[in-house]
Amino acid sequence: METTQDYFMISLRLLGALGLLIFGMRMMSEALQKLAGSQLRHILAKMTTNRLMGMLTGTFVTCAVQSSSATTVMTVSFVSAGLLTLGQAISVIMGANIGTTLTAWIMSLGYNVDLTSVVFPAFALGMVLIYRKSHRYVGDFLFGIAFMFLSLVMLSSAGKEMDLEHNQAVVDFFASFDTGSYWTILAFLAIGTIITCIVQSSAAVMAITILLCSTGVLPIYLGIALVMGENIGTTATANLAALGAGTEARRAALAHLLFNVFGVTWVLCVFYPFVNMVCGFVGYDPAMSGQTEKLPVVLAMFHTCFNVANTALLIGLVPQMERIVCRLMPAKETPKHEELHLQYLESNLIQTPEIAVLQAQKETAHFGERVQRMFGLTCQLLDETDEKDFTQTFKEIENQEDLTDQIEIEIAHYLEQVSDGHLSDETKEKIRQMMREISELESIGDACYNLARTMHRRFESGKVLTNWQVVNLKAMMQRCDDALTQMCVVMHGHRSEHDIRETYRIENDINQMRQQLKADNIRAVNDKEYDYALGTLFADMVTGLEKLGDYVVNVVQARFGK
Repeated sequence: METTQDYFMISLRLLGALGLLIFGMRMMSEALQKLAGSQLRHILAKMTTNRLMGMLTGTFVTCAVQSSSATTVMTVSFVSAGLLTLGQAISVIMGANIGTTLTAWIMSLGYNVDLTSVVFPAFALGMVLIYRKSHRYVGDFLFGIAFMFLSLVMLSSAGKEMDLEHNQAVVDFFASFDTGSYWTILAFLAIGTIITCIVQSSAAVMAITILLCSTGVLPIYLGIALVMGENIGTTATANLAALGAGTEARRAALAHLLFNVFGVTWVLCVFYPFVNMVCGFVGYDPAMSGQTEKLPVVLAMFHTCFNVANTALLIGLVPQMERIVCRLMPAKETPKHEELHLQYLESNLIQTPEIAVLQAQKETAHFGERVQRMFGLTCQLLDETDEKDFTQTFKEIENQEDLTDQIEIEIAHYLEQVSDGHLSDETKEKIRQMMREISELESIGDACYNLARTMHRRFESGKVLTNWQVVNLKAMMQRCDDALTQMCVVMHGHRSEHDIRETYRIENDINQMRQQLKADNIRAVNDKEYDYALGTLFADMVTGLEKLGDYVVNVVQARFGK
């Protein structure tokens, strides 16, 4: 009874250590992403000029953030946002698989070196830096490292206390499997895949595998089969993230799965010679008992050799892989009203604040283009003389006004979801700016609709604008359209590339036109050139255009952070 209770307590410590390992790695990853900020995005977007550079970029980023899942999910979302082509994404994913092998080496180090001398100084220094605002992300990173190393110490300690190598029942259980049978290898491969899919952390499964092998109860062939399963199971994260994404993003996630499945398939064909070769690199003989201290290194070496060899085989076949995934996942027919849906916001892809903010920025810029097209429809009403055409255009403007309300709510909801995460000050400021932008863009939609309603009243009353009124309204509309065009240019580019003074200049022209036209309108009504009712309608349209110009300035100011 006492032995059972001891095993129960050790098992709890084991589970706690695994949880601490996952938490520490996540903390490290998030801290590094905050430290890198937009640079991480630019690295992935710009350092993929060819397949080799894409592969090296994926390796570098994954080694930095210590998470191949974070890199592949970022890559998938970049494909969705149009920053990377499918071919570039495939090469980055290949590099991510190589980068993730660093985690296995760190874990194998934890079973062969006493890391307690590193853990406590890291905690102490991290605590000091966390309370210093300018260095708090470095402190978070050190805490993440400390938690990860502490978990490895706890795992190693728990493994020694379990003393599994002297537990005859456990030894007999694993000894009952025929390591020379491919069916056994396939069974453990499937177990590794399923467990990794469930826990969504290949690092945790790798830690368990190293623990079992280091005690000597799990034969190296079965441990390597689990590692191969982990490589397939880890692709589930990107595929789940891409479920709600576009076709290109789902193709990138599928390419990740095919890459790892292909690697596992060819390694299975040469399984025993390949494993024996890797064991030879480390100086371990699978036929001999003992030497358990080398087994964690064997697993890390296999993980590295597997991914490097698989990448070397496939790096030259990226175009062929691209064609295969395109054939397996053909593009869907474009729906008739696809432009009515949000293009860049996919909640399943919210993995890092930088990616989420990037997607929201692109969607906000697209929102700006939409309200400019809505303004174009409003301007059309000025020339419509046929009742059927006028009514159809007005109904389309009404529909667009409803859509602008929905878009504002959806983008705001998306940004609220992003705000729930741990954000850097820079990212928080970007979100605040976008909240202002979408509110003002929705106001532009309202201004267009109010202007259209004024024109609708004029049309229903049967009153005809004078040639002077039409000419001046078109001139003012042109300046408003110029303002909207400049707004869209600013929203699509980086604010350092543009000058806000151009927007102010256009706005000043609109204000001067409003003042002049209001004065001329009063004079024309007094001189009986047209009646008071028509003069009021004209004045309402001029005021509506001036308000629209004000909202445009507000959007640009929000974009510039003013």
